[in-house]
Amino acid sequence: MRKPALTLLLASPRGFCAGVERAIQIVERALERFGAPVYVRHEIVHNSFVIEMLERKGAVFVDELDAVPEGVPVVFSAHGVAKEVAAAARRRDLVALDATCPLVSKVHREAERHHAAGRRVILIGHAGHPEVVGTMGQLPEGAVALVETAADVERLAFLGQDLAYVTQTTLSVDDAAAIVAALRRRFPAIQGPAKDDICYATTNRQRAVKWLAARCEAMLVIGSPNSSNSQRLVEVARRSGCPRATLVRGASRIDWAALAGIRRLGLTAGASAPEVLVEEVIAACRARFTVMIEQVTLAEERVSFNLPRALSA
Repeated sequence: MRKPALTLLLASPRGFCAGVERAIQIVERALERFGAPVYVRHEIVHNSFVIEMLERKGAVFVDELDAVPEGVPVVFSAHGVAKEVAAAARRRDLVALDATCPLVSKVHREAERHHAAGRRVILIGHAGHPEVVGTMGQLPEGAVALVETAADVERLAFLGQDLAYVTQTTLSVDDAAAIVAALRRRFPAIQGPAKDDICYATTNRQRAVKWLAARCEAMLVIGSPNSSNSQRLVEVARRSGCPRATLVRGASRIDWAALAGIRRLGLTAGASAPEVLVEEVIAACRARFTVMIEQVTLAEERVSFNLPRALSA
């Protein structure tokens, strides 16, 4: 029986960003240098495939430092940690390796700079996300106000104060722009970052998804449900003309019945999803369809970040 034809629009860039690659390398290098186990506070990145792969190599993921025994290395996740977490590690003389993405660290330094200048800091982000918790934890309690929507801006009572804003790095570009516009309308003198806090990888992947959304009947976004940047890709696709955009962990989670009759399928992956999962989805498509792949390249990424000195020698 002849397989139906399927054009697979493959987004590029997709998948791992430089911050995720660096974080994973830090755990792997720590395992090579110190041996197993190496403890990691929280998920190093938000992808279950990556977590399980590192666990097989000897990484142990814990919620808090209390679960880390004496004398073993502990890695802080790519999302960053509050200052108190790093201080607690020092008090216990733990070998702490910081895998915070340098672009998240940039936001931390911006928040500290504004606070030192006497400005009240407003953080645009999602409550409870580890990156938001870590950013708010750079300053004393109560020094950062969190806003998640433009409606939240209208409830702020900061008239007459010097203000500044920073943002979570993995937000919807369009949503963040709307919130920033609301802030600037209410507080015309508010200070912002010299360069957008939303990271290059988030911006590039959302741009590619917008292009795909207008040209395909359905879209698969590979990523874990707790991945903010992956969830945003689904939202962007739906808003941009592809209501049948779906988040999937991998090939085994695809609802093939929902794709019946599809002739043009978009495919991308969040910044914490490895390319092997993309390859598995392509193989699964080829098992069911006669596939023609169209590579859609809207940007070239050549960003890389150095490892901590303790692991780079």
